[in-house]
Amino acid sequence: MKYNDIIQNMTLEEKASLMSGKDFWQTVDIERLGINSIFLADGPHGIRKQAEAADHLGLNPSIEATCFPTAATVANSWNEELGQKMGEYLGKEAVVQKVNVLLGPGVNMKRSPLAGRNFEYFSEDPYLAGKLAAGMIRGIQSHGISACVKHFAVNNQEERRMSIDTIVDERTLREIYLTAFEIAIKEGKSKTVMSAYNMLNGAYTNENLHLMRDILRDEWNFDGVVVTDWGGSNDRVAGLLAGNELEMPTTAGETNKEIVESIRNGKLKEGVLDECVDRLLDLIFSTEEVFREPAKEFDVEEHHQMAQVVAEESIVLLKNEENILPLKKGKKVAVIGDFAKEARYQGAGSSIVNPTVLVNTLESLEGSGSNCIGFEQGFDRYGKKNNKLVDRACALAKKADIVLLYIGLDEVTEAEGLDRKNMTIPENQIELVNALHEVNPNIVAVLSCGAAVELPFVNKLKGLLHAYLSGQAGALAILRILTGDVNPSGKLAETYPIQYEDTPAYHQFPGKEISVEYREGPFIGYRYYDTAKVDVLYPFGFGLSYTTFRYSELCVSKDGVTFTITNTGEVAGSEAAQLYVGCASEAIFRPKKELKGFTKVYLHPGDSATVTIPFDDKTFRYFNVVTNKWEIEEAEYIIMIGASSADIRLEESIFVEGTGAPNPYDKEKLPAYYSGKANDVSVEEFEALLGYKVPVATWDRTKPLGYNDTIAQCQYARGSFARIAYWMVEFSHWFLWKIGKKSTANLIMMSVYHMPFRGMARMTGGLMNMPMLDGVLMIVNGQFFKGLRHVLRERKKMVKSTNGKGIINTTTSGKGEVS
Repeated sequence: MKYNDIIQNMTLEEKASLMSGKDFWQTVDIERLGINSIFLADGPHGIRKQAEAADHLGLNPSIEATCFPTAATVANSWNEELGQKMGEYLGKEAVVQKVNVLLGPGVNMKRSPLAGRNFEYFSEDPYLAGKLAAGMIRGIQSHGISACVKHFAVNNQEERRMSIDTIVDERTLREIYLTAFEIAIKEGKSKTVMSAYNMLNGAYTNENLHLMRDILRDEWNFDGVVVTDWGGSNDRVAGLLAGNELEMPTTAGETNKEIVESIRNGKLKEGVLDECVDRLLDLIFSTEEVFREPAKEFDVEEHHQMAQVVAEESIVLLKNEENILPLKKGKKVAVIGDFAKEARYQGAGSSIVNPTVLVNTLESLEGSGSNCIGFEQGFDRYGKKNNKLVDRACALAKKADIVLLYIGLDEVTEAEGLDRKNMTIPENQIELVNALHEVNPNIVAVLSCGAAVELPFVNKLKGLLHAYLSGQAGALAILRILTGDVNPSGKLAETYPIQYEDTPAYHQFPGKEISVEYREGPFIGYRYYDTAKVDVLYPFGFGLSYTTFRYSELCVSKDGVTFTITNTGEVAGSEAAQLYVGCASEAIFRPKKELKGFTKVYLHPGDSATVTIPFDDKTFRYFNVVTNKWEIEEAEYIIMIGASSADIRLEESIFVEGTGAPNPYDKEKLPAYYSGKANDVSVEEFEALLGYKVPVATWDRTKPLGYNDTIAQCQYARGSFARIAYWMVEFSHWFLWKIGKKSTANLIMMSVYHMPFRGMARMTGGLMNMPMLDGVLMIVNGQFFKGLRHVLRERKKMVKSTNGKGIINTTTSGKGEVS
């Protein structure tokens, strides 16, 4: 061990104390041994370090920091170098704010468009997500601090995320849901990994030996620190055995005692604890070196400009009928839409950044050279219908040559801790589009949201620019693209289906009670649409430009591909070229094509560039569940170069020698997977893929409620007090939503409704411990007075044991949104 001398001088209690937080954001310090606390902070797209009382709900304001575009936006850049550059700026700001570990990026897959946290994740494709994350991690860690890739793993829904059991077959797990983490860890060298809340095939991820030991430690050789998601520790000793170094936030020493007792009674070997302490010490000592010298303040304007550059390269032009864009000088432009007045520029939850600057669209218009004749709100952003707003918007539109319409999803629709109820744009915005089209057909819509939405009105638009959530400088970046100062080069990192019913996980999202079944297997996103031949609105990798590009001269070798791209238009621009690979053999089921490489080139009009995309260890591999390792099937492979997954420009085949592994599948038992039409797989076929019976997915309403049951389950609790409490929560949510307090209503769902009972102890910083929780469960299960006496007695014991000082940190009383 690297720090054996220090560890040998530590008491068992001191070693155990390091395994849990000191408070909400800091680790424990041991002054006599020179071990300092380190600070962990949210920061996927900007630092969220709170100056006042800490919470994980985004309630209390944080120190000002640059709000960069979210991961869902950055992914559209298809530029690994840009991601790394953005990471460098994030790392610099983290150093200034004395943050040792920046909690990001997030690389979970976009399994369903409705997943509430999609705005924080890169893509539906693991290769693209992994490469961009690796670049960002390298950038963050170039300043000596640590990034923290999250949430490991298969954390793809927000509803019941702290207790849901994800049922997924091993091949799909490896190829789809772990590949991005693998790239981020192997290529990005992330020093820290955050475990997810959910269970994976029957075991909490933080305690899952297969995930944490077999794959993360042994196969990937990860030697860094694993930290729980906040409140994500179920069994602390089981987590330690799986290799989890750090539980956050503090539990006021309660779980430290569990570790000590487990070592003393022989359940846990002290050597396991020592290994975890050694890795945590390495993180502490390596990340605090940068703070030995006083940090220089970062240049606010320079960082703001970088945020603008990232936004400009990530915004996607989806429609440009009659070349309505860029806007022609002298044209009268009417600006309509609530999002023009108050932009949607980031998501909601633990990643909320307090921006250093916030560009306003209406103010920026004055300097853009556009002939803006006025602004009208047009609609209420939270969906309330208002005919007067529509009438005023139409009156303005009649006077204009072009209508710039800013639409999208609001802050309470896309929020951590909650999944979206549907894939639609609010009805009042659709009605506005229809009304405007009646008076002026020249509509250019600017769409702001962090995930795919249905666009039934797209035929009534002549232009559509997707800004995603483009950060504090997004408003100006949008205008620069609209006016032609910047040529758009973003391409979609996710597919836009025509309707939600077309999506592969439609029948299996979200898991409502005990589990969620990933019956679609590896067929998510474009892998499903292309293989099953399902029409989409906009395909994966799609994006328009103000110029055109020609692909030619493809050459395929055993090492990779080379080809030529020529700018055949009249303006300079960048093109993101994509390498897809498909297997001609039908022996093992696969998607029709899979992304295996990409590159982005900038060209002046008439210029050409020779492009090389090398093959790597992931180009031809598949995971074989019989040999339990990556294999290559001997076959002809189709090498495709495309401008999107649906726009293949060049194609050639190559024969690849295989590894000779046995075919793991019986084709007769897996017809949906071999056809790719895997959006409605039967339970029998899914079990054939899994190799075992799927667990019961519904609650056993006859059993007493326990630690990992949720407040929502109090609806069938034995105790009348608990049932009354449940209906009070239900009514409060309904009432607050009804009167327009939607953010507060969401907070109830996030921090109360779906919270497991153990969260009362794990997330209150010592305000309640597990023995007190036992009393609460007695009350819930029908023993009101016995339970109440137990709670009071255990509370008295806890206060007495801490000499009346009681709580280490009582700054938060719940957790709905997490890092």
